[in-house]
Amino acid sequence: MAAPRSVVLTCVALIAGSSLMCAFVSAPRAAPAPVQIPTAALSAVALTAPTAAFAAGEGGQWVPALSAVGAGFAIGLAAIGSGVGQGIASGRCIDGISRQPEVADDLRGVLLLSLAFMESLTIYGLVIALVLLFANPLIK
Repeated sequence: MAAPRSVVLTCVALIAGSSLMCAFVSAPRAAPAPVQIPTAALSAVALTAPTAAFAAGEGGQWVPALSAVGAGFAIGLAAIGSGVGQGIASGRCIDGISRQPEVADDLRGVLLLSLAFMESLTIYGLVIALVLLFANPLIK
């Protein structure tokens, strides 16, 4: 004789419930809300930081050191960006010439013009780096 359906379901529920109680993991606590810094406070800090670094006295070397780091970033990023752009443009030009050799002269002219513009951006990065190193008004 089979057990009544309600008895079987009750036994299954008790067995499953006891195993679930062992594996129960509580929900994580909610993270506290992030602190919002007003924009005016950030602007004030950004405006006073160079003055504070310069006011460090005779022993303060923050401005020259940070100028050197900024110059390195300026010339490095300008050279990397220009190099990647020139490589992509040259590769596309070679691909276009190999597909249609009859337009090689037109593509070559456009390529040289675009390479000149890309190289001018690198020269701008060099000028910014030189200004940071040698013509910085905060360095005495």
